Amino acid sequence: MAKKIIFEVMETIKINTSQHVEIDYPVAGLGERVAAYLIDFAMFLIIYFVAIISLAIIGIESNLKNSSIVIMVIIFAVCYVFYDFLCEVLFNGQSLGKKLLKIKVVSLDGGQASIGQYFIRWIFRIADFTLTANLLGFISVAVSEKKQRIGDLVAGTTLIRTVPATKMEHIAFHPVDDEEYIPIFENVTILSDRDIELIHEVIRTYYTTRNAQLIYQMAAKVSGHLSVSIPEGMNEMQFLKAISADYIYLTSRAV
Repeated sequence: MAKKIIFEVMETIKINTSQHVEIDYPVAGLGERVAAYLIDFAMFLIIYFVAIISLAIIGIESNLKNSSIVIMVIIFAVCYVFYDFLCEVLFNGQSLGKKLLKIKVVSLDGGQASIGQYFIRWIFRIADFTLTANLLGFISVAVSEKKQRIGDLVAGTTLIRTVPATKMEHIAFHPVDDEEYIPIFENVTILSDRDIELIHEVIRTYYTTRNAQLIYQMAAKVSGHLSVSIPEGMNEMQFLKAISADYIYLTSRAV
């Protein structure tokens, strides 16, 4: 059991949210990175072969000039070279492969990575992959604590899994349909949707990492913000679930 706990801690990263609550996100491992890369590479191979076949057919039928073929090849090469950088900038840290594998690039300070950070990651692909036949990048991810390649280390980024491995029964935030439901905390409506989303995220993260400190920290912040005490006989987890249930119940009836 002790070995399992150590493994889980090493495979997560603490990200400080804008509400100053630390969330543990599972870090994407080497296998997920490689799989995402292979998906992206396979996509380009498919496009490449389709383009070659199409150009061959068009060239035979219309005597397509060599200069036109060269231009198309250059366009394809430019798209291939800049693919990762453009996708991460436009799609919030994800390429097609990363999106399918449910991983994304994030900044170590807890926010979305900046264009500058994406650019640094992209530039260092030369050292991580091109000049070292992928070895430097793979070795760096394998041995670094936060599973970072050299580009990540320099840019201050890493890859996280966007979907925690949480079972649905762990999340007690379904709409409250019981007409006889009686809210415990009437002033819960001063919270925002984002506050409730953060509570949900803390709960999900707890079930992934078993870091109880997250629950204590979140419960203390919520009770302080609402100026309420946790009722006797109710623990911090039950308190957060009650806050969410009350919020959903009261706001759904205020619409």
